[in-house]
Amino acid sequence: MREDAFFNSVTAALLMGLPLPRTLQNETNIHVAVPSPTRAPAARGITGHKVQLMGGDWRLWHGLRVSSPERVWCELAADFSLPDLVAVGDYLIHWERPICSESDLAAAVSRYPGRRGRSVLMAALASLDNRSESPQESRLRVILSLAGVHDLVANLRITVRGKSYRADLALPRWKVAIEYQSDYHRDAGQWRKDMTKRESLASIGWHTMEVNADDLDDGPELAARVRAVLESRPNVG
Repeated sequence: MREDAFFNSVTAALLMGLPLPRTLQNETNIHVAVPSPTRAPAARGITGHKVQLMGGDWRLWHGLRVSSPERVWCELAADFSLPDLVAVGDYLIHWERPICSESDLAAAVSRYPGRRGRSVLMAALASLDNRSESPQESRLRVILSLAGVHDLVANLRITVRGKSYRADLALPRWKVAIEYQSDYHRDAGQWRKDMTKRESLASIGWHTMEVNADDLDDGPELAARVRAVLESRPNVG
């Protein structure tokens, strides 16, 4: 690699451990960027990018030159859906382990010279939530919002007789909790904890909806299911 080259796009995201869609998690093509007007590198197994620099474009990551987290986020927007881009953004700004801040992302979007993906970047900025605890929770929140389900609160703490529970997504006005169930919840111990949580919330009037990965493939149907539950619970909260 040239001295001014750096890994970017999907390769930089993989090196940083960012939550990419399943189709990209095993990407073997290597993305390499060089500043314009240098000719983009071309070789088998390499996707070369000739890029306009915007300032703060790269950083060392375990000794490798990679796009900065803010630039990576902007680069991914050209090919990512809004739910997938928000999932990466939420991960970057997570309140307990931030890699960068929401203001860093906003500043990068304002400086980023690329035109592709600008509209989805602006929409993603408005949809970020640093309280999201997993990429699938982030995708679920955005999918429901796009389908018209609003007033969602990420990781709301609910206290039942002195014990605190966290709802992945909550609609407090209706006392509806939406729980994303990954394979992690198939563990016997976790299954028992989930049962206790669900029944404890029910004892104070909360209804729990469980959602899995297949549900995310049909956002309109999932949203219709949520709305049906809300309509059956007027003025509960």
